[in-house]
Amino acid sequence: MAENENSQEKTEEPTPRRLQKAKDDGQIPRSKELSTSLVLIVGVLSIWLLADLLFSGAKNIFQYNFVIEREQIFDEKQMLKHLGASAYEAILTMTPTMMLILLAAALAPLALGGWMFSGKALLPKANRISPLSGLKRMFGVKSLVELIKSWAKVLVVIGCTFLLFFIFNDKVLFLHREPGTRAIADSADLVMLCAFILACSTLLVSVIDVPYQIYEYMQKMRMSLQEVKDEHKETEGKPEVKQRIRRLQYEMSQRRMMDDVKDADVVITNPTHYAVALKYDSDQMGAPLMVAKGTDEVALKIREIAKQNKIAVVEAPPLARSIYAFTKIGKEIPEGLYVAVAQVLAYVYQLNQFFAGQGPRPKQPPFPVPPDLKA
Repeated sequence: MAENENSQEKTEEPTPRRLQKAKDDGQIPRSKELSTSLVLIVGVLSIWLLADLLFSGAKNIFQYNFVIEREQIFDEKQMLKHLGASAYEAILTMTPTMMLILLAAALAPLALGGWMFSGKALLPKANRISPLSGLKRMFGVKSLVELIKSWAKVLVVIGCTFLLFFIFNDKVLFLHREPGTRAIADSADLVMLCAFILACSTLLVSVIDVPYQIYEYMQKMRMSLQEVKDEHKETEGKPEVKQRIRRLQYEMSQRRMMDDVKDADVVITNPTHYAVALKYDSDQMGAPLMVAKGTDEVALKIREIAKQNKIAVVEAPPLARSIYAFTKIGKEIPEGLYVAVAQVLAYVYQLNQFFAGQGPRPKQPPFPVPPDLKA
């Protein structure tokens, strides 16, 4: 079983991060056999399908070079002229076939691994020029597998060749009975058919090679338990960093909460240990909303902000503790506290009327809290 430099067995499946990092480094499963087979098949098919174009181009080149006027034979410039014209005709004739083969070579990697562009794969590595590493590659398991695949391809092609010979033996022997033009056409079709079958036969090796390449790649990417832990630590972050992030998040939430206190309608206190800030808008809310809460120093800060912004502060210890215990910031108060909070809001309204000189000073009601909501 594979081991890493710390002699730890690589028993764990590779994580998505490990696979992505390997891909960024240019390491992905590849099957040369599959790519070669696809390019070979497309090449044979393109020649077969474009046979008329290739034959026409070859015919034009032969006619142009073998049918020469007498006066052109003694003209030294004609040789260069014929060479240029023949090259131009050959390029025009071969371009469609070469484009199809080039397209197949470009699309073949999509069959396994997909396209991959990584500059890291081009960087020089010491182990590539190391004689020891070279010997290990020459006599390693991978080289043995490549040798077996090469022999397998040879045997498959030879076997298919003999099989095709027996299948088309009668047809080949019958060609001499056909007219010359027909025999040439049938011979060409037979040759292309056999070439296509032989090209497809190489896929038999690819059928074995593709699963093997995927298996070998996954085995190479396997991780030890320590590597998985180290990666998890890198991904999640160190404990002290996470603690600092949580502290910063808490401080930010506290600052936002203190800013919301400025929009509250009332602050209910314990009077010193608890403080909760409530906001109520009858047009937009179904029940009063708690915008801030805190104990001790935070409660003190809430009261200070309330006084600075002229927000009523009401002392109701049981109610303050209940709202603090059963309500989350940004949420509505429990239904069982509706009556008590409504009395608080009514009391605050009467106080505001009193301070505005529009009524007598109200007496603070008891603000009863249901037994099931007492904290």
